[in-house]
This record gives sequence, C-alpha cells and structure tokens, in this order.
Amino acid sequence: MPIPYPAETLLIEGPDALAFAHAQFSSDVQALAVGRWQFSAWLSAQGRVRALFHLARLDEQRLLLLLRGGEAGALCEALRRYVFRSRLTITISSWHTLSIDAALPLHEARTASDNIVLGCGSHSMRIAADGESDARWRLPQLQLGWPWLPTSTFDDLLPPALSLHRLHAVAIDKGCYPGQEIVARLHWRGGHKRHLCKVRLARDAMPGIVLHREGHDVGVLLDVVAHDKHADALAVLNDDITSTHANDAALQLDGDLALRVEHRWEN
Repeated sequence: MPIPYPAETLLIEGPDALAFAHAQFSSDVQALAVGRWQFSAWLSAQGRVRALFHLARLDEQRLLLLLRGGEAGALCEALRRYVFRSRLTITISSWHTLSIDAALPLHEARTASDNIVLGCGSHSMRIAADGESDARWRLPQLQLGWPWLPTSTFDDLLPPALSLHRLHAVAIDKGCYPGQEIVARLHWRGGHKRHLCKVRLARDAMPGIVLHREGHDVGVLLDVVAHDKHADALAVLNDDITSTHANDAALQLDGDLALRVEHRWEN
C-alpha cells in the first residue's frame, strides 16, 4: 500500500541552538561535530518517545532535524514553547523531498546550497528543496533496525522498545533532559518487556496497527515494505511472544495475519 515518506525537516538556528537541543533531546548533542549527524529523540516527562529524528549539525549555530515519522509543523510548535529567552529560532525548512543517493560513511552530513546528504553506510539520504522523492532507502534501513514511527505510536513507546540505546539516540550520563530519569532507570534496572524486531509478514499490512493474538495486545507494527508475496517490517513485540516463537516458527495473529520473527534487538 502506498505510504508517503516526505522530508519533514526543522532548523534550529542561533547562538543557543546547541545548548537548547542538548537540554531537550535525548542524545549527546554537545558531542556532535559540524558535518556529522546522529540519531536523537524528544521524550515526554514519562520517558516516552514524542519524536525520533536524524539530527545533523550543519555549522556552529545551525542544526537540522529530519523526522522519522510525524509532521514538522507540529514538532516546531511544540518545541517553541520551551525556547523562553534562548537566542535561537525554530523553523520548518524548505527541504521537503527525500531520496536515496550514493553511499557515504555512516553519520557524515554534507551540505550544499539546495540539498543535504546524510551518510548511512551502504547508501545515503538526500534531502532537497525540490525533485522527485525516492523511498528505496526504506528497505536497507528497515534491515538495519532504524525505526520509522507511525503517528499512532507517538508518546506511547519507551526508548528500549525502539532499540534507541543501540542507535546511540539516548545518553545516560549527559545530564538532565525530559524523560532522563526514566531512561536511566530502564537502563540500569532493566525490566522492559517489549523490544524491536525485524519480521516477515505473510501479507502486506498497515503501519501503526496494534497486533493481537487471541484478543491480547502483543505489539505494534512500525514500518512495512511490501513485496509480491510477503512484506518485511519492523515491529515492537512482547518478549514472551518472541521467546516462544523462535527458530523460524510462524506466529498466527488475529485478523488473518501471520509473521515470522527474523531478528530481535535487545537494546
């Protein structure tokens, strides 16, 4: 089923841009060098993921956010409430098309007059002001376990469920930010019982749907890439489901949907 993947992007600019982002976002923004990008997230006070994005440092006072799901306008409005007296602006950028490009080293960010290219290792993502969108980057990123969040999951999933520690999108020792206490508690004490999985679906399905088995909620579907006779997907699944359906055993769900867990990320 056709699902749009536009470039929803924000710019945070000004002398206090880095300090603001470091205080609000879950990654170590102060460690981000010019010409580099990192995964990051904006969490609620309860530690749930409100937004997930690529965060690129374009120059000393300018940061770009490429959202992995959601609308730039809504995030822009929400972040502005926390600016107070900080010397910065938060705006929706003019880059709105997203396409695949030639390989660049992971986390490299190259800036030109009309586009930005984010290196992803085997490929790169080009963010441009115009041109054709090309979503061929979706499958290799799905295989890497890079989540793209449907709007129905916003403010619902905790960082361990999305494997954000593995992506270095959350920092434990950088100081306070929204949700930091929850992140630290889950990191040191563990106990979270849902994790990110790569799954093979027997048919196409809509991202964002809650997965049920015998009427019980067992997870949620994230990004889906459909093929002729199956679909590859990322899903957040209950640990008890994945532990009892290992060794390529198919899991039959409600609604005539079956999946096979191919990989599970622990953190």
